[in-house]
Amino acid sequence: MTNVLVLGANGKIAKLATIQLLADQNNHLTLFLRNSQRLADQASDRVKVVEGDAAKEADLQAAMTGVDVVYANLAGGNIEAEAKAVVAAMDASGLKRLIWISTLGIYDEVPGNFGKWNHQMLDGGYLETYGAAAKVIEGSDLDYTVIRPAWLSNQNEVAYETTQKGEPFKGTEVSRKSIAALVAKLAAAPNQAIRESLGVNKPNTDGDKPAWY
Repeated sequence: MTNVLVLGANGKIAKLATIQLLADQNNHLTLFLRNSQRLADQASDRVKVVEGDAAKEADLQAAMTGVDVVYANLAGGNIEAEAKAVVAAMDASGLKRLIWISTLGIYDEVPGNFGKWNHQMLDGGYLETYGAAAKVIEGSDLDYTVIRPAWLSNQNEVAYETTQKGEPFKGTEVSRKSIAALVAKLAAAPNQAIRESLGVNKPNTDGDKPAWY
């Protein structure tokens, strides 16, 4: 049995990941969010719903009892503070495995015109705050995997490829369902992609570079 703590459980990717995680009968979930009433109907013998602030170490630590894997799907201007709180709470709880959702562009790894456009679209501190949060995670002693999705779509498909930190991004988009599938895969295989930062995009099957490149 694997107990997964889902931080930011009301997010779009997190909801899709919850479905895929629950498809494995061995998984039990703790759904953590600011307003627990939003997901109150999800509670069951395999799902616990708890309310808390991901920037508060005490709230996080209280939710980590009996947890094996922490999956953080957090967003907002406080993401660096949340990263620090997650690391501190996991250290205090003796937890190691963390799956952390970030964004593309935090290492200036997106090439060509798409990279320039992406930086313009996400300018104003967004990339900087997500980059700072990733540095907190990477500077920890946790068994983390940072996931950097391309621009997200709502396509009902699972189709993705990954690149490593230091490699250029290959594509421009990926479905939320694909990111959720990767999260579920990593939760089921806790020794995969340890201390790695993965860029994730939809494969380009026609062999040509996307137009934005």
